[in-house]
Amino acid sequence: MPRDDNFLKEQNARHLWHPMAHPADSLANPPTIVTGARGVSITDIDGHEVVDAVGGLWNVNLGYSCEPVKAAIAAQLDALPYYSIFRGTSNDKVIELAEELKTFFAPEGMARAFYTSGGGDSVETALRLSRQYHKIRGEAGRVKFLSLKKGYHGTHFGGASVNGNANFRTPYEPLLPGCHHIPAPYPYRNPFNETDPERLAQLCLQALEDEIAFQGAGTIAAFIMEPILGAGGVIPPHASFMPGVAEICRRNGILLIADEVITAFGRTGAWSGSRLWGVQPDFMATAKAITNGYFPFGAVMIAEHVAEVFEKDETGKAAIGHGYTYSGHPVGAAAALACLAETRRLDVATNAKARGDELFAGVQALMDRYEVIGDVRGGHGLMIALELVEDRATKTPAAKSVPGQVQKTAYEAGAMIRVSGPNIILSPPLVVTADDVQTILTALDAGFRAL
Repeated sequence: MPRDDNFLKEQNARHLWHPMAHPADSLANPPTIVTGARGVSITDIDGHEVVDAVGGLWNVNLGYSCEPVKAAIAAQLDALPYYSIFRGTSNDKVIELAEELKTFFAPEGMARAFYTSGGGDSVETALRLSRQYHKIRGEAGRVKFLSLKKGYHGTHFGGASVNGNANFRTPYEPLLPGCHHIPAPYPYRNPFNETDPERLAQLCLQALEDEIAFQGAGTIAAFIMEPILGAGGVIPPHASFMPGVAEICRRNGILLIADEVITAFGRTGAWSGSRLWGVQPDFMATAKAITNGYFPFGAVMIAEHVAEVFEKDETGKAAIGHGYTYSGHPVGAAAALACLAETRRLDVATNAKARGDELFAGVQALMDRYEVIGDVRGGHGLMIALELVEDRATKTPAAKSVPGQVQKTAYEAGAMIRVSGPNIILSPPLVVTADDVQTILTALDAGFRAL
């Protein structure tokens, strides 16, 4: 029997712990209870409706009223609600989806799919398969991983180990040994005090070369990176950076894992972050928008040359001792098929670029008006961040309460925004209109004006 609103408010955060939050903080400041959604808007328990400038969690690219995906889920629940695809069994939907994904990611050179339950699982899978790849080829010493400081790759032990943010690492250490980090191409804050993005990209590439030489190329399995760093504060590298990483990795026999959990399926204004930068990685970790957030699902895409090493093995070393109960879930695969079709039909990458340009210009105008905004980052689709500071000259991060104050007022004024440390992150659905963008900007303006 459904509980009434008073019960829900009284019990809010009392008997559940929220991800990415201090349990005591959730009790002291009860979370917003979202009870409905339509289009690109969400509605809370009190009936307050706002534009969702967070896009769920970077994943509701098609908004909350995508009927083809909902219909596909319902139909699949009637036909086959679950069956395993562990050795010996499969289902029709995962076979169809693999073909669609191969076609979709052909420009990136992707040829095989390994299904997962989400982004963290996809990262974990790519890390594990990259180690196995080298073992099959007789280079068992290649076990280390390189990644970027400020990068985010989920919170499994492998993902946390390659993460570049102490918040996701320190409380859970010791983590996986053999994970090493290089500086991120982050012009606003970097150890080189270099503000020119192109020059900074070259310095970071030199740091990568130096780390490879120090560790020994023959000890390194893979380099993992987001084409545009997301949760770390929306940090787009210079266009030369990811191609430079790819070239260095190739030259040293190191696999390149593109963490496309956020950037795949149009968010950057291109169909993937790798395609945006003109790179063909060895693995692509995908999830989130693959089902529009309606079903937990992911896929690791694998390059043809990597797949051949596994498929031509005759020693038994290529037997994959890895997978998840929900790998290849037929309902998730059906949702993904419908989502891919709708993503193509709506050409959401084009809209993401146009609306992203408008939103980026709008937040740059806000920066001209409000000194608390130290930096704005974006320019590639609907991935934008505003970094708040106490003082622009010293770049001292704003007090922890400041972004929260902006968020609270912006929500009252019509938009849900996301706070991550000193950053306000904007990642609305890719189907937002120009009017929706103005609503977000007006709400942000109200938030900053109220400080």
